[in-house]
Amino acid sequence: MKVWSLIARLLETEGACALVSVVRAEGSVPREEGARMVVTRAGFHGTIGGGTLEWKALAEAQRLLGHPRQVKMLTQSLGPGLGQCCGGRVTLAIESFGVSSLPEACALAAREAEGPFTLANRLPGLVECFGERRRAVLVFGAGHVGRALILSLAALPFDVTWADPRPEAFPGAMPQNVTGVSGDPLDTVAAAPAGSLAFIMSHSHALDLRIADAALRNASIAHAGVIGSATKRARFERRLRDAGVDKSRVEAMICPIGIGGIRSKLPAAIAVSVAAQLITLDEALSASATHGMLSVRNVG
Repeated sequence: MKVWSLIARLLETEGACALVSVVRAEGSVPREEGARMVVTRAGFHGTIGGGTLEWKALAEAQRLLGHPRQVKMLTQSLGPGLGQCCGGRVTLAIESFGVSSLPEACALAAREAEGPFTLANRLPGLVECFGERRRAVLVFGAGHVGRALILSLAALPFDVTWADPRPEAFPGAMPQNVTGVSGDPLDTVAAAPAGSLAFIMSHSHALDLRIADAALRNASIAHAGVIGSATKRARFERRLRDAGVDKSRVEAMICPIGIGGIRSKLPAAIAVSVAAQLITLDEALSASATHGMLSVRNVG
């Protein structure tokens, strides 16, 4: 969620909103430090984990709406007193914004549009990270499974490039995080950003093989997966090795795609399985890259 662009829009249209941020999380808690929720008179966007904690924070944030800029810190143990069983402890920052905050919100929204950034001591003693770090996902194929997968990825933090050489195969509308490309799929492979995830499910096994060959040779693609069976994998492995693709990359190819335990062949079921696998891969890559860096942290 792009927090500041949302706040700026709400201040322009409604004149007031509030921001709830998890600034400290200890023990077993519903959401991590840096989770945020933007609150209006009519409801909220985002979540700090649901349950009684969220409803208590929502009520407090709505109580502050319409008042001058205020910041309230709320520390809450998630035990029997709150009716939750998590057992951890959370500190929330609850901030109200009025129209006087619009220039600051617009300036921060502009920074947010350029990518992730940090702010030190906007809230005393805290360094905050804003903006989204979104993994590039390349989906090759606009058939039944491809269409279902695109819908499953619509609400997830991925920037999706959806490639198919048949322009007529794409639907009339796509989710906001999806860009359709109807040229040569190998051009999409060549342009992959670093750390991309490429999943291949075209209308042609021959095209799948060409895309897999290019994807496995491209070091910018962290993981490549191909829809299919164990038989298809064995055939592809042999042909890719014969073509000179690095052995370790061929062995790391994901085929069949999707997490285990789901036997249904319905496109929507396959899509859910693949979306879960993409989340797992993204989290593993992010953990390796950041070494546990938090979105909000205490300083001093």
